[in-house]
Amino acid sequence: MDSTTGAACLSAESLHVRLGDADVLKGASLSVAAGHSVAVVGTSGAGKSTLLQCLAGVISPATGTVALEGERFDHLPPEQRSELRLRRFGFLFQFGELVPELSLLDNASLPLWLTGMRRDEARERARPLLEATGLNPGLHGKRPAQVSGGEMQRAALARALVHEPAVLLADEPTGALDSTTSDEVVELLLSQTARTGAALVVVTHSERVAGRMGRIARMADGRLPA
Repeated sequence: MDSTTGAACLSAESLHVRLGDADVLKGASLSVAAGHSVAVVGTSGAGKSTLLQCLAGVISPATGTVALEGERFDHLPPEQRSELRLRRFGFLFQFGELVPELSLLDNASLPLWLTGMRRDEARERARPLLEATGLNPGLHGKRPAQVSGGEMQRAALARALVHEPAVLLADEPTGALDSTTSDEVVELLLSQTARTGAALVVVTHSERVAGRMGRIARMADGRLPA
């Protein structure tokens, strides 16, 4: 179990979000230091996905603050928050969300293309990371529909880390995987974020996955105590 000591890489304080007629977040707070991991668990409807969207700057809370490395960003214009997400955040989703027309190598390279790197250079940067996830080099040129769910998640993890983000946000990253592949993906998540020093936040229903993280934050009814 890792501790909460050290300066927070990502911190959210007293977040309140109202969507339609519902108060979805009611004073949720969370912080995670660089190189550390936290699992956010709770029942469906507890507010986990909304919290993740606030942490990523997709949603701005009505009240409360979100900061990256001590710099508040929740109040920035949408285009500035989008640029921050592109350069400083990595994302891993339940079903990978790979671009179906691109090869696994090109999917893994995508964040680098979007920040202006030449395609051949981006591929060379992504190739060793794909190999580090255990993805067979013979599959690098395959499209997502041609590989298994576990292989897609390996490529998605490489994509999430290829630009060396400060924060990796994972939303049910093992929800579509069998237990053996799930364990492998979790191990990769932890080893690769430890290697890069990224702060890791995992939203999950799985107590097994949550137990692998440095600490567990339990969310209920839109509330998450600091």
